[in-house]
Amino acid sequence: MTAAGPPVDLRSDTVTRPSPGMRAAMAAAEVGDDVLGDDPTVIRLQERAAELLGKEAALFVPSGTMANQIAIRLHCQAGDDVLASEGAHLATYEAGAAAAIGGVQVRAVGRAGRFAGADVEAAFQPPGATQAPTRLVCVENTHNRAGGAVWPRAALEDVARAARRLDLGLHLDGARLLNAAAATGEPARALAATFDTVSLAFSKGLGAPVGSVVAAPRLMIDRARRFRRMMGGGMRQAGILAAAALYALDHNLARLAEDHANARLLAERLAGARGVVVDPATVESNIVMVDLAPPLPEAAIVAARLEERGVRCFPFGPRRLRLVTHLDVDRAGCTRAAEVIAEAAAA
Repeated sequence: MTAAGPPVDLRSDTVTRPSPGMRAAMAAAEVGDDVLGDDPTVIRLQERAAELLGKEAALFVPSGTMANQIAIRLHCQAGDDVLASEGAHLATYEAGAAAAIGGVQVRAVGRAGRFAGADVEAAFQPPGATQAPTRLVCVENTHNRAGGAVWPRAALEDVARAARRLDLGLHLDGARLLNAAAATGEPARALAATFDTVSLAFSKGLGAPVGSVVAAPRLMIDRARRFRRMMGGGMRQAGILAAAALYALDHNLARLAEDHANARLLAERLAGARGVVVDPATVESNIVMVDLAPPLPEAAIVAARLEERGVRCFPFGPRRLRLVTHLDVDRAGCTRAAEVIAEAAAA
């Protein structure tokens, strides 16, 4: 039996706690009123994010969902058609916001989180009296439901060429874009270059408690401010939150590769375990998908039993668990988690 230790929380990379250094930066943040546009720390974060993503401007928002929904509003009108990957976050985990707020329909293209330019061309619907016109193509990089799958730059450019030929907007849901940059060795701005709008989260792999940005040409960001306000995202002394994001960019960006290495360690340790199916070759960033073979019980039951043993993870389907590495779980914690999961499966 594996020796007891501190709990290992692999539910998501959103469960991290601000470090003492990050809390000190938040406490010391210079603030203003961001709704009035004069919070200096927010301004500094927005300028830095725009530079990081290679766009003219950026807007700080409370969540990745809001960033994505603002982007949809920037590109689309009610009744338009949006193409996105199978299992895309903006269609699966945003509470129907694309339909309720943007008034658009989202159609899935491709498989396993990726698609090609040919898929865009095949799914395209021109304006007409009987169908919703396609206006926007959305890419999620890395792709959550596809196990943290990373889009190669060439694949992004292939999709972009097709979208441009059809005069479609391009949005990148880059909540974990910096994980993609760490995995490919490409700068984030290079991976974002073909897109009109880009979202980026600070509360996932970077470990900040709150916040995302949407980046775009300056005129689009001017419009985005109104949509942020409309959606209830106007914040006042938001520099306290922006300071955490700036601290994360300064201190937690370079270490994302550690999370990827720990995810591969988990996958390799579990690959030979009885009753679980894991392919280490599919682990491209910080997410590991673990499938449960019969006669093991369903994922919700297994997850509950693992929590009793000090390992927390999410059921991600009837017979699938998702494990996500992050800065609050080190190599020793991942090793222990793999041992606990293997022992629980064998039992």
